[in-house]
Amino acid sequence: MFFLLSKLLYYLIMPALWLVLLLLLAWRSRVPRRQQRWLRAAAILALVGTNPGLSNEAMRAWEIPPVKLSQLPAQADAAVLLTGVAEDKLPHDRVYLGRGADRLTHTLWLYRAGRVKRILITGGSGSLLETARTEARELDILLRMSGVPKEHILLEENSRNTRENALFTKALLAQYPEIKSLVLVASAFHHRRALGCFQRLGLHPVPFPADYRSERRKPTPDYWIIPSPNALVQWSLLLHEVLGWSMYKVLGYA
Repeated sequence: MFFLLSKLLYYLIMPALWLVLLLLLAWRSRVPRRQQRWLRAAAILALVGTNPGLSNEAMRAWEIPPVKLSQLPAQADAAVLLTGVAEDKLPHDRVYLGRGADRLTHTLWLYRAGRVKRILITGGSGSLLETARTEARELDILLRMSGVPKEHILLEENSRNTRENALFTKALLAQYPEIKSLVLVASAFHHRRALGCFQRLGLHPVPFPADYRSERRKPTPDYWIIPSPNALVQWSLLLHEVLGWSMYKVLGYA
């Protein structure tokens, strides 16, 4: 139920959806003063929601700062890789990666650089429909094709949200008492919630954020003036994450 509600909530807080609703309310309103209010609200939302500078600055403030390789321990026992980077496309005879693919490549980088001994992939399927493979299994395929030995990869394939990532990872690690130090690889915008979930359960991984959605600040007019549909997408992602983090805090998950 929690999984379904989180999916529904994502769509309900989308600025694009609210913009359409405001325009529909203005169109259906028969009271001129009320119609003007709806149109004014829609105009404000459009100006703020499509401004790339504002959305980027908000995302920059939320994402945790990058971590240099030199800031990591000499060698941790394992890197915990949160899924959410593979996409369910046809045909199912290969693996498709989405926007956050550098979570996978940065984890592989840590392994190849000798910063971690093993890789633990946590994540089942984020789809409401049945899938051919779990996402953890798909990333396992790519890591093994990249030369990581099977014995150096641990899979947790049942979790469907961040809390379960932490819960099921802790349960899996109970079978490997030799694994004590961890590096957590997650998206920078999601790292607050992920790290909070692991810490709440007594796991204290070193953060290693990847998949940054913000960009460097630009001193150019298009950064602040030219509207961009991508800004609406960025606002949707940020609002969803801030609300998710807040809910996890209230429920005591993070």
